Amino acid sequence: MKPGYIILSVLAATSLYALAAESVEKLAAPWDLAGKTPKSYQIGIDHNQTISGKGSKFIRYVSGDESSWGTLMQMIAADQYRGKRIRFQARIKTKDVDNWAGLWMRIDTTSREDSPFYNSQDKPIKGTTDWQLRSVVLDVPADAKAIAFGVIDEGKGQVWLDDLQLEIVSADIPVDKMKPVKSLPTKPVL
Repeated sequence: MKPGYIILSVLAATSLYALAAESVEKLAAPWDLAGKTPKSYQIGIDHNQTISGKGSKFIRYVSGDESSWGTLMQMIAADQYRGKRIRFQARIKTKDVDNWAGLWMRIDTTSREDSPFYNSQDKPIKGTTDWQLRSVVLDVPADAKAIAFGVIDEGKGQVWLDDLQLEIVSADIPVDKMKPVKSLPTKPVL
């Protein structure tokens, strides 16, 4: 092979690598990275992995505590949703999720004991999966202050979100509820 062709091949490969690297960009506010160990994760927009064509949002484990969790999330004012039932819906794709991932939503109220919450832990996404539609439905109490929603990545792996919607839905769509925690025995078995 002629040296000129080798140089052109190297330049073409380098250009393709640069284009792929540029396909990831930072997320704008109000999207945020939070969780138990947010420094173990990275968030952004991926223009290569997308179903909408606009780029997907992602969270991925990068290093640190492998048993911890991070969340790609945002929080909005609840004013226009008070007294209504809402659904947070997205298409989700995963790669090498070793513990679990899932959508979540929380409604912050003035009395914290009545704050609705659901985190999809009873419907976990694990491993590597193709795009799938997932949702969380909650009622927004009259004293709601804020709505927080996003996706959890617990452990290693990467999760992409695309085609996101937050919408008011009718009362015939069921609300998601956390499964009750098993109660502890009242007496020991000796």
